[in-house]
Amino acid sequence: MTPQRQLVLDSVEALRHATPEEICADVRRTAAGVNITTVYRTLELLEGLGMVTHTHLGHGAPTFHASGGEEHVHLVCQACSEVTEAPPSLVDGVARQLAAERGFAVDVGHFAIFGTCAACQAAGTVQDT
Repeated sequence: MTPQRQLVLDSVEALRHATPEEICADVRRTAAGVNITTVYRTLELLEGLGMVTHTHLGHGAPTFHASGGEEHVHLVCQACSEVTEAPPSLVDGVARQLAAERGFAVDVGHFAIFGTCAACQAAGTVQDT
């Protein structure tokens, strides 16, 4: 593992759910010469090695997080943009129903549920639509 690749992996682990641009900005704090192309190539390599995975938490760039932890569903607050994790069992019923009725296998790692978190609801924050 080259030092640049290790910096990208360390950034993914530290940021937890980050876009390539956020990862690049974090890496540049240590290695100013790293460019976005290097970050994208490194993320592709690390994903191919099973060290990171990506998901789409909205329109735009995918977000990356380290592999190896527990599989999880992403909960995305549309008001504050916070991303939290929930166990896959949260969507077991939906996954079983899709499999039974449509023969469709849900990829839980790419599954995101959008809504408004409890804190934003309590504050009366309106979600962006």
